Amino acid sequence: MDAKLVNPIVNAFIEVMPQIGFPAPRRIRIYRQGNIVLTNGVTVTVSFTRKVCGSVIYNMTEETAKFVASTMMMGVPVTQLSDMVQSSIREVGNMLAARAATNFSQLELDCDITPPELSINQDPATRANDDYYTVEMELGEHRIDIAIRVESD
Repeated sequence: MDAKLVNPIVNAFIEVMPQIGFPAPRRIRIYRQGNIVLTNGVTVTVSFTRKVCGSVIYNMTEETAKFVASTMMMGVPVTQLSDMVQSSIREVGNMLAARAATNFSQLELDCDITPPELSINQDPATRANDDYYTVEMELGEHRIDIAIRVESD
């Protein structure tokens, strides 16, 4: 996987999250992991097609997922992962993927995105033929791992 394909996804996270009410994200580290992404509890997976192919997994704990949903719902307290809460978490994944697609188009790599898939407490979250690059992002006192496996043709 070409490292230039990681930046549009990470930059989308850094750009979008503060725009929708989250603290400014901070990159903790990036590393190459194997072809299995183990869940931290809650994952949102979005796939890319056309000139950019592959997937991105936003991986977080249940507490972080509740924080994300509460922020998306303008501070409404979240105590469980109800249908509405799950919808708000998927919407964050959709917004991040849409911005990443825009960033890819600026590199003349047009792509389409699939609807976000939400998984709760499934282990492993994903198994692929190729390795993932994972970027750990700090979001206030929370962490979201972004597992990336994308290629361009």
